[in-house]
Formats: sequence, C-alpha cells, structure tokens
Amino acid sequence: MINLLNALNETRKKLENEIALVGDAQFNSKPDKNTWSIAQVCHHLVLVEEASLKAIAYGLKELDSITKEHKNIQLIMLDRTTKIKAPRVVEPDAKPFQVQQMLDLLQNSRGKSLTFLNTIDDKSILETKSVKHPALDELRLDQWIEQIYLHEQRHIEQIQELKVLLEA
Repeated sequence: MINLLNALNETRKKLENEIALVGDAQFNSKPDKNTWSIAQVCHHLVLVEEASLKAIAYGLKELDSITKEHKNIQLIMLDRTTKIKAPRVVEPDAKPFQVQQMLDLLQNSRGKSLTFLNTIDDKSILETKSVKHPALDELRLDQWIEQIYLHEQRHIEQIQELKVLLEA
C-alpha cells in the first residue's frame, strides 16, 4: 500500500509541476475542436479520481465481489496509441479554468483520496475484492488505486504534447 501511495504522490507532483507555470490562456486553449485543452485534461483527472474512490467504496461494501488476479494494467494505461473513450461521468467541463483553481481541485481530490484510503483498517481487503472498471473490466480494488496514477501518467504525456502544440 505504501508503494501505491508513493506512486500517487510522485505522479501528482509531476502533474502539478507540468501545469504550474502554464498561463491561463494556454491552459484553456485547444489545438483543434476535437482535442481537450490542458484544463480539460486536468479536470478529467479530478473526475476520474473521484469516480475511482466511489468505485472502491462500493467494492468494499459488496459482500460477493469477485476476487481477481492482479492484472498488468500498466501496458493498457500507458499505451497512448490505443484511445480509450472517457465515460460521460468523467468527461470534463468545457468552461475555462484558472491554473490555480485547477491546482486547488487536484489537491482537494488527492486529499480526499488519501483521507479515504487511510480509513481502511485492513488494507489487504483491497486485494480480495473487485469492481468492474469501464476500460479495464473486473479490477481488484488495489488496482483501482494503481490506475489513478497510471491514468495520470498517461495524461501527463498528453499535456506535454499539448504544450508543444500550443507553443508552435
């Protein structure tokens, strides 16, 4: 569990560093009408983290959730050649955001995650229960935590590409 928490924190620091010095105009600019802005990518990450916590909480309450083997989700999550359509519930707002406002949202969602995860007395239960993930199928609850930071890593690469496109 400590490794998962460390990975969550390290990845979030990278994300925050990636957007901290972006101006608000660039933050909300889109290279084309079919591409999310950096702000939208970040808002999507906040929504995914919140939805993941709900899924974990749901899985903890289920009496008959299926125990699944550990999956190598890293291959799927970090392969950006394969597009994954965001479910409607985690589609970002089209409204503009200020960078500081988004940094606050990111810190708030991570604070809620850490607080929630710290309330789980027996962390081993995360390896014995599972919930269906929209892109990864049945997924153990500990891997729901893993997918949060892998998903962020995927989108950090996208943000880096967007920054280059928007500066050109």
